[in-house]
Amino acid sequence: MTGSVSAARVATLVGDFDRSPAYAGLADALVLLIGDGRIGLGARLPSERELTDVLAVSRTTVTRAYAALRDAGYAEARQGAGTFTRVPGGRARAHDRALLPRPGDHEAIDLNCAAAGAPPGLAAAYADAAADLPAYLGGHGYFPAGLPELQRAIAASYDARGLPTDPEQVMVTPGALSAASIVAQAFTSRGDRVVVESPVYPNATQAIRSAGARLVASPVDPDGWDLDAAGATLRQASARLAYLIPDFQNPTGHLMSEAQREEYAAHLRRTRTVAVVDEAHQALALDGQTMPRPFAAFAPDTITIGSASKSFWGGLRLGWIRCPAAQMDRLTRARVGLDLGAPVMEQLVLTRLLASGPVLPDHIVRLREQRAALVAAVSEHLPDWRFHVPTGGLALWCELPTPSATAVVAEAETRGVIVAPGPVFAAEGGLDTFVRIPWTRRPDELTEAVRRLAAAWLAVRGRSAGGAGRSAARVMVA
Repeated sequence: MTGSVSAARVATLVGDFDRSPAYAGLADALVLLIGDGRIGLGARLPSERELTDVLAVSRTTVTRAYAALRDAGYAEARQGAGTFTRVPGGRARAHDRALLPRPGDHEAIDLNCAAAGAPPGLAAAYADAAADLPAYLGGHGYFPAGLPELQRAIAASYDARGLPTDPEQVMVTPGALSAASIVAQAFTSRGDRVVVESPVYPNATQAIRSAGARLVASPVDPDGWDLDAAGATLRQASARLAYLIPDFQNPTGHLMSEAQREEYAAHLRRTRTVAVVDEAHQALALDGQTMPRPFAAFAPDTITIGSASKSFWGGLRLGWIRCPAAQMDRLTRARVGLDLGAPVMEQLVLTRLLASGPVLPDHIVRLREQRAALVAAVSEHLPDWRFHVPTGGLALWCELPTPSATAVVAEAETRGVIVAPGPVFAAEGGLDTFVRIPWTRRPDELTEAVRRLAAAWLAVRGRSAGGAGRSAARVMVA
């Protein structure tokens, strides 16, 4: 999607850029804006004259800044048309063939992955953290429990949420999925039963299965949790663990209240089942609401999984486990059979980021705007799809009037938009009346994606059931 960005918009985005020298500061600011997507790829930049006037700088400053952009591969001049944004290596540089392996995938609007681009400020955190790295280069670099300063920062974040935590209760991992694998290895044996929500994040259930456990589904309804049914499932299953996502549940977006957490915790106590709570989306409260206390405040033996991927950036590849102190040795023994620690540089970056809070404010503002655009587009173009608007998280869980989600997704791919159908999230099959649509792209891209989905829905409705297309399963990471 191409377009133009106005001089006034560029001035707002670059803000008070470094003016020593001004051309280099302006070029650096534009590189960050293009790199993190706030100025889209293929967008026409303002003319040098327009930007000179708005920024109140010399024409030479803008000329040299644009030249630096072109030299670095972040812009190209088109004869008679102007200067357009690009990135080194082209659009394909942002894609992984394992995730987008099919012809045309790189040009599609990819909404299969519910993960946003890096927020403003991340590149600066990397630059600042690099100054701390030399102090660690004289050692072996292995920290199976995590850098002590990051452990302290994560523990402090739980203290702030009303759950006193000692840094020694925290283990830093290469992402939340790695954390789930470590927990499954440590606490389950082949044949053990684990209760999991359905729909649910599919990679986590795969990690549990890989440890040899058997999954028992506990349905999460479109309108929330049925806690009586969950209690019955726990009693019947005699499960070792229960994997829950009480904070903006993936994919439904539901948020479990404190009263519901207390009730669920009571069911767990009666059945002696340990909760494994995934808080990957917990920091993404978009309506300014006060969040419930952590589930572990109601069930002290809870093992909590956290992540930096959604609140900051997936490329950090950092998560963590918070557990009762008595369980840490067990987790450590399981962990060293899988990996020996997370990268030191990224841990230094996350330590700096957490010093500013659990999420960067600009990230919340951007997600809120994108959610509004997606909700408006679905309401306008797909009025017969049912959904509730989550108060946080990253996606809409849309219910179709007929069980045709897989066919709609297959048709949508032919129209250049990729989304995940409900069966991907089903622990035991079904859910073909649902589609997950993340709000993790720019508003204009989300609006266009929904238009294409609406065309796909219209096409599928016009076919007989026997003519419905099928789409091969895609690899999902978030």
